[in-house]
Amino acid sequence: MSQQQNNDPLHGVTLEQIVNSLVASYGWDELGQCIDINCFISNPSVKSSLKFLRRTPWARKKVEDLYLDMRRDEREREKRG
Repeated sequence: MSQQQNNDPLHGVTLEQIVNSLVASYGWDELGQCIDINCFISNPSVKSSLKFLRRTPWARKKVEDLYLDMRRDEREREKRG
């Protein structure tokens, strides 16, 4: 039996982990500037953000894309030294 390889870079990463990583890296203020959605700007919290992102596919896509960009930048910095 062969094991299928998953090429999805978000495989195994929860939306909560993504939001927490972005907040740790950028902070709420900068995150709200990067992605102009109310749940990051007005009284932000992880709980309210998750609720909104789970119901709003276009916003979730923006958050996932920013997370992937952040991870790519981290890997490039590690390669440089």
